[in-house]
Amino acid sequence: MEDIRVQFGKLLRGRRRERGLTQEELAFRAGMDVTYLSDLERGKWNPSLAMIVDLARGLSVHPSELLIGLQVDQADATGTEDPILPERKRGGH
Repeated sequence: MEDIRVQFGKLLRGRRRERGLTQEELAFRAGMDVTYLSDLERGKWNPSLAMIVDLARGLSVHPSELLIGLQVDQADATGTEDPILPERKRGGH
């Protein structure tokens, strides 16, 4: 599975291009350096929640639009095979 940072970067780049914005324009709107935005789009950094909100505002989208479509391996994310309902696999309620 592709690294979550790389996935986020690709989604961010796609949303930016859908809106016809350059990296410079989005960086200005989001209040960040264009180099940082470029690094985010290439999967070099893990954006904070506040940064995701700033990027969403710059793109005029809801922050969830920058997360929808990310593929997360639940076992990798939590260290368990089924983090939500492990009892149900054994037949419990």
